[in-house]
Amino acid sequence: MKKLLTVAIFVFFSFVSFAQNDITSKAKAILAKMTLEEKIGQLNLIIPGDGAVTGSVVSSNVENKIKTGKVGGLFGIYTPEKIRKAQDLAVKYSRLHIPMIFGLDVIHGHKTIFPIPLGMSASWDMGLIEQSAQIAAKESTADGLNWAFSPMVDIARDARWGRISEGSGEDPYLGGEIAKAMVRGYQGKDLSSNNTMMACVKHFALYGGAEAGREYNTVDMSRIKMYEYYLPPYKAALDAGAGSFMSSFNEIDGVPATANKWLLTDLLRKQWGFKGFVVSDYTSVNEMVNHGIGDLQTVTARSLKAGLDMDMVGEGMLTTLQKSLTEGKVSLAEIDQACLRILEAKFKLGLFDDPYRYIDEARPAKDILSTDNRTAARNMAAHSMVLLKNDKQVLPLKKSGTIALVGPLADNRRNMLGTWVVAGDWKQSVSVLEGIKQAIGNSANIIYSKGSNITDDTALFLKRVNALGVEAEIDSRSPEVMISEAVAAANKSDVIVAVVGESANMSGEAASRADIGIPASQQALLKALAKTGKPLVIVLINGRPLTLVWENEHATAILDAWAPGTEAGNAVADVLFGKYNPSGKITATFPRSVGQIPIYYNHKNTGRPFDGTGFPKYKSNYLDESNEPLYPFGYGLSYTSFEYSPVMLSKTKLKGEEKLTATVTLTNAGKYAGEEVVQLYITDPVASVTRAVKDLKGFQKVLLQAGESKEISFRITTEQLSFFNSDLKKVWEPGKFIVHIGTNSSHVQSAELEWNK
Repeated sequence: MKKLLTVAIFVFFSFVSFAQNDITSKAKAILAKMTLEEKIGQLNLIIPGDGAVTGSVVSSNVENKIKTGKVGGLFGIYTPEKIRKAQDLAVKYSRLHIPMIFGLDVIHGHKTIFPIPLGMSASWDMGLIEQSAQIAAKESTADGLNWAFSPMVDIARDARWGRISEGSGEDPYLGGEIAKAMVRGYQGKDLSSNNTMMACVKHFALYGGAEAGREYNTVDMSRIKMYEYYLPPYKAALDAGAGSFMSSFNEIDGVPATANKWLLTDLLRKQWGFKGFVVSDYTSVNEMVNHGIGDLQTVTARSLKAGLDMDMVGEGMLTTLQKSLTEGKVSLAEIDQACLRILEAKFKLGLFDDPYRYIDEARPAKDILSTDNRTAARNMAAHSMVLLKNDKQVLPLKKSGTIALVGPLADNRRNMLGTWVVAGDWKQSVSVLEGIKQAIGNSANIIYSKGSNITDDTALFLKRVNALGVEAEIDSRSPEVMISEAVAAANKSDVIVAVVGESANMSGEAASRADIGIPASQQALLKALAKTGKPLVIVLINGRPLTLVWENEHATAILDAWAPGTEAGNAVADVLFGKYNPSGKITATFPRSVGQIPIYYNHKNTGRPFDGTGFPKYKSNYLDESNEPLYPFGYGLSYTSFEYSPVMLSKTKLKGEEKLTATVTLTNAGKYAGEEVVQLYITDPVASVTRAVKDLKGFQKVLLQAGESKEISFRITTEQLSFFNSDLKKVWEPGKFIVHIGTNSSHVQSAELEWNK
């Protein structure tokens, strides 16, 4: 049997290798017919002026450039009609009829919008996450697209950074598992199928490590930190077969990523073996002039030589590469190599076989915003929500009595989709008020009151939040009047549900916040509601971890719904009324205050660690704040309660490549069926380089009925013990290890063992 399996694997990889060689030979045949201008044209990715603009520059004279072979791909447009017209220009009018590739920022859904990625990551459900990408690919390709600028796999440890909403949080292991699921979902098993699309892994690399959490800012870190914590999700996406990568805006070791040869060639291609193509981020080639490494011709030549293949929007390659070739600053072989990679991608997508493969005017009506798609989005949204507090078991709510539903996001469709919804239509979304009304019918009374504006800061904040469209408006009523109306509604109710948080563009790209609390206008509303003495349930709509110390102390319950997407209101109602028992666990630590940032669970000890007791001098602590987060990584409650037995190890002394099994008995000790994310962490107390206090190495999501118990086992090998040493070699070293299994990174059962070589 083993021999047959070996033969089968050999045949499979031989076939893959043959297919790649066949594509390469076909691409080289086309390359041989191309002029220099046409080769450079394939390296040019542009956005038409009427497209969905996601940057500060748009392209000009687009139609003529396409006809003359000066464009390799377009992004920002969609629908079969628009894509067909654009593809016609390339296929019917350009000399060699080379088809274009069509991309878009499809981040958490195309038109059926799923929760923001940070929210989806809180589900810890790889099947549902993969399904979300499958549906996104199905809808996108129905609209003529074949390239998604996703997944965003940047590790983020600073909640001030707006784009934390777009990734999977702070942990490299979980981030890698999600990256693989997303790539599988987009690309499927056949990239040339008309319902799959090429993934583009971004932002390569380390973009989430921006200093001060400020967008586009400098990143500076050690190589060990890169390899151990920031690079693994990119590598996981590559291993899953991702067809393309996008370079990041930040610098690495003093060289911007877009022109960083160590990053794009030595690491990505030589060490990791990547065979696809690399595209720049939006005008990131041109922006290297501001970084201070040369003029446009210089930085463009550097980016090509570093391993960049396609230039997004900036057109530095289109306008300078011929001159650089003449002056010997780049070689024809380097231009050919970049062009060849673009051509190969188009072959993989089946575009040379049929340039109109993804264009079918009949598909949108059946494949976009279908009932099945919306049902999947609703299910994903419910699974992503995290119960942060639930005193006196106020949740789930009863479908009886009177409910005061208040808050500027309670009857709000516009902000349910969250950030990065290029093709999403907020008018298709379900507000929380609509969802609750549909859930309870006539069985309970709802009193709605807006209560406050999202923000009252008209002079500065509101203008920035509304830069891409009106998301936060100032009501004609005064703040005092709105609060008094909400208090009156609360006094007539049995329970208050306050839907508060951030507008869609208070997180996302170019949405860094120095203060990550709920805006002052909404805090004033919450404080007034708390004074009524009625049970106060806060439903958060947010794109990042927030500072919630007051809310945690004064609210009866807190449900983090993130930006839930198209089916927001229905999913919130499903959780509030117990149709679904929340199972989400946060994947980015919630700080108590901004002064603790960056804060993350897998930190290292210092030489003077603080043990949390007393107020000692000369220890690693704050004078005015706890070291501990408000909610630790992996935290999330349920309507039921789970109990963990002590950890049982199959062995406590191991040698070499032996296998270890760690087991706990999980018991649902409450009254509701529920899912629990059982988390495995490992500590390596002594090593040749300092290690984190613990690292996530596995997890299982388990459904238990009330009263049910189940043994949960993890198989541990030396791979889970390995780390990058000072020579950047992945090794494991013998000695003592501690295995932790529990409900979150701070609450675990532990057992020790020795493992020798």
